[in-house]
Amino acid sequence: MSCNQGGNEQNNAAAAGERDAVAPVLATPDAVDIHSFARPLEARVTHVSLDLNVDFQAKRVGGTATLDIEKAPQAGKIILDDKGLEIESISDADGKPLPFKVGASDANLGAPLAIALRSDTDRLVIKYRSAPDAGALQWLTPAQTAGKKQPYLFSQGQAIENRTWIPTQDSPGIRQTWDATVRVPAGLTAVMSAPRAEQPMTQGGESIFKFRMDHSVAPYMIAIAVGDLAFRELGPRTGVWTEPSMLDNAARELADTEKMVSAAESLFGPYAWGRYDMLVLPPSFPFGGMENPTLTFLTPTFIAGDKSLVSLVAHELAHSWSGNLATNATWADFWLNEGTTTYATTRIIESLYGPRVAKQQIALGVDGMNKAITDAGGPAGADTRLHIDLKGRHPDEGLTDIAYEKGAQFLRTIEATVGRDKFDSFMRGWFDRHRFQPVTSAMFLADLRANLIKGDKSLEGKLQLDRWVTEPGIPANMVKPDPQTFAEVDRAVASFSGKPDAAAWGRWTTDERLRFLNKLPRKLPTSSLDALEQGLGLNRVGNMEVRFAWLELAVANRYDPAVPSLQQFLTVQGRRKFVRPLIEALAKDASWGRPIAARIYAAARAGYHPITTRDLDKLALNSSAAAAAPQKP
Repeated sequence: MSCNQGGNEQNNAAAAGERDAVAPVLATPDAVDIHSFARPLEARVTHVSLDLNVDFQAKRVGGTATLDIEKAPQAGKIILDDKGLEIESISDADGKPLPFKVGASDANLGAPLAIALRSDTDRLVIKYRSAPDAGALQWLTPAQTAGKKQPYLFSQGQAIENRTWIPTQDSPGIRQTWDATVRVPAGLTAVMSAPRAEQPMTQGGESIFKFRMDHSVAPYMIAIAVGDLAFRELGPRTGVWTEPSMLDNAARELADTEKMVSAAESLFGPYAWGRYDMLVLPPSFPFGGMENPTLTFLTPTFIAGDKSLVSLVAHELAHSWSGNLATNATWADFWLNEGTTTYATTRIIESLYGPRVAKQQIALGVDGMNKAITDAGGPAGADTRLHIDLKGRHPDEGLTDIAYEKGAQFLRTIEATVGRDKFDSFMRGWFDRHRFQPVTSAMFLADLRANLIKGDKSLEGKLQLDRWVTEPGIPANMVKPDPQTFAEVDRAVASFSGKPDAAAWGRWTTDERLRFLNKLPRKLPTSSLDALEQGLGLNRVGNMEVRFAWLELAVANRYDPAVPSLQQFLTVQGRRKFVRPLIEALAKDASWGRPIAARIYAAARAGYHPITTRDLDKLALNSSAAAAAPQKP
């Protein structure tokens, strides 16, 4: 059927056209990516062409990756990123073998794959396959899916996981165009973060799908999913893929997506990617969403039934400008992706749902920022800087509310100082001037000075640009959230004496409920927790954000009646935002929480993505000591 086949194959004629020229690699010292072995100023990848088989039985993706490269005249080798790939052979375009060597492995980065080049080498053909435990890929059994009939595969490449299934230079500063031919068992559908290049075909027990992305992207944006998938159009250029049994609920929750795209365009300029489709994944997906171009990946935990969590969709959509058009060249500048996007999200929300909703989300964001500052060691902590030092660390360690919320508050402070019209004009220009390009903090500050400040020393002094980006803490000029935003809720918190106001709770928005739970004292008597649970039904609440806030409070108070709800919550979904803080909080409580964490993690781990288990495995929850500890019901 054309509808079910059409979700991500827009502009087939365009897909057959010319590829965009790739942006040059930045040569400044701050653009050197310490999380990649590549030396792109010597030799770089410009295009990746994949021809892959998806083997569910072996849990491997394998075939060939053909790489177009550019190199300096004196370059005798190119270095790719490789983490666990099994390389069978590497040759040039004429089939002549090229010597290669896999270097010493680093636990976070993998290993350098050095390939010798001849003077005329401009294409590499790599025969390879991924390992069964590739960090980007999660293989689900039929029992782990909604339909219970077919297996499922999906990838998550950000930040540095795509090197576990694609041999390329896995750095956000080395943009690449790409295409793919993917063979999957007949009866399954493959989708990727690119338009379909032609109609899929089935032959010999397998279905073949072809995709082509002519815009250059950071390689972490290459994504795949394979499963029993159905599609529904939401608007002229928007639609949703998911398992058939989830399609109705997903489509209802996403009904405003076309309006969101139009609202974003009115703020930031034309949408550059053709279609904006979404894939609602199984609940093990480790993030809220992933802004894969043309096909945003979404957690099902945002489906609350009342559209109260669709700011997640606005956030991923906003990445179509901030992050996908202009992309952080290194993970030290992750805030350029996420802080800009968080700012843009509340602008989209304000446009569609009004200032009140936007103000609530901004205030909650500032609460999250303040908590992240505390977690980072206080305002003097080095990790409270926007431009963060990640030397010797995994880039995911920079994935905190500092990048998201401090970055957004920086931009809101500029907006409040210069006026919305001027700042909107600047931001549209920023995206236009850096379309499909890598960017750094230094570039952003230089662009601000050239195109907004324009030599105005008084304005420069007011904005404190360098203080915001390169120094720890929060500058004193930060624009503050409206103190009246949560006035009623804050009064309820201040007057809380152990019994909640169920009538007020019933009329509050999700954001107001979150504010209430998050602002309650972290230590409460059991009688107060009983009253909260019995009066508000918190152990059974369906909104996952609200349930998470409640469970954080319950764990902090060793509240036994919440443990069954906690176990259910941690086993039915694998969103890292929810799973990691709860498991870690339990693990810190040796006598009560750690045995609970060990029991739950033992039951839930198989359903978590490798990105989620990577950090939680370090807690050694299922050591013999943990398993032998006394357990609470």
